[in-house]
Amino acid sequence: MAAIKKTVSQKKKSHSWRMCPQGEHWVSDHPLRVPISEKNPSGITIRDGHCHGNRSKKDQIYPDEIHKISEKYFGRVKKLPTPDKLDRPNGNDYDKIIAGWTKYWNEILEPKISLDPNLVKTLIRTESDFKEKSKVLARKGNWAHGLMQVTDETIEILKNEKGELKDFLINIDQKEAVEPNLNICAGIRWLFHKKYLLENKLKRNVSWEEAAMEYKSYTTGLKKGEKNAIEQRDKFLEIYKRLKK
Repeated sequence: MAAIKKTVSQKKKSHSWRMCPQGEHWVSDHPLRVPISEKNPSGITIRDGHCHGNRSKKDQIYPDEIHKISEKYFGRVKKLPTPDKLDRPNGNDYDKIIAGWTKYWNEILEPKISLDPNLVKTLIRTESDFKEKSKVLARKGNWAHGLMQVTDETIEILKNEKGELKDFLINIDQKEAVEPNLNICAGIRWLFHKKYLLENKLKRNVSWEEAAMEYKSYTTGLKKGEKNAIEQRDKFLEIYKRLKK
């Protein structure tokens, strides 16, 4: 009996908010050099926005599309963080962005237990105190930027198609990383990856609270019983509990 030929599977369906199929990314309108002509005496025309394939076939998202998604869809997201300013004047300013990217990454990465937007809000409160322009030296040559303190090293990992991320990459640079919408999109993606790495290291499922401690680099300190790590964990859990009430 002849073997049945296997057909090439179609591309995975992209998230409904995305502008391109999976494995492609959106390129916004941009100048394009063309032969000088009567129609284009300057030799420059504007190419309309379009989808462009990624060499690796991995999913990539760039700043223009990140902004388009938030502008179009985040106003409709229902599951927002608790409207508690957490004793800061701008504590509720980023709730829609938090809710939107939490929903997006939950739907893309499909964790067994969904990430709670309140945990992300707690992470922002304890990482940057809701300061958009926050910039801290994580270690020599590696700066942490913005609301979720996304580091230079993380930014490079998130965009590297040949790196440790299997798929669903984010292509932003250090200057763009302080912008709240881009920062939170990247920070939540990195939180998912830190959870994945910790689970592989410990050979068990870990909670989102544990993932947050790994994101904040307190896992080793907690294991050693270091006072600062314990205090920071307790502070985090206290704020998270307040938001969940």
